[in-house]
Amino acid sequence: MAKQKDIKTNAMRILDKSKTPYKVNYYNCEEFIDGVHIADMLSQSYDMSFKTLVAVGKSKENYVFCLPVDKELDLKKAAKSVGEKSVELLHVKDIKNVTGYIRGGCTPIGMKKQFKTVIHASALDFDEIIISGGALGVQLIISPQSLISLIGAKAEEIVF
Repeated sequence: MAKQKDIKTNAMRILDKSKTPYKVNYYNCEEFIDGVHIADMLSQSYDMSFKTLVAVGKSKENYVFCLPVDKELDLKKAAKSVGEKSVELLHVKDIKNVTGYIRGGCTPIGMKKQFKTVIHASALDFDEIIISGGALGVQLIISPQSLISLIGAKAEEIVF
């Protein structure tokens, strides 16, 4: 466990460089576990725990969507939020190549390219939300306003 605490992800380096305040939470995780199970394991609120999904639009552009771990992305609302006719989730095998992150460690901060990002509007109900830290077993606790400002995201209704 001590070794894991030394992990400094690309997302953390970006937050440090921009002087954006955040907290880190490390937990034991060897392989992908969905966000609901992680929230249960760590006794965290589903509403405050956000997963990061990557989608591709009809235009072939990639988009990032952050939403509570227990919610499903409404593809029609998601497409509308980014000005696309339609979007579909990126295939799992393509996540690392497109984002630089692995499944379960994908965070909207520090992807290979800064994609247009939409965060579910409910994030604004909280002083802090929990997002992936950029590696398995790492979470970032950050103000949604700070996150939106840092990555140029917008907050909209994107779930069912």
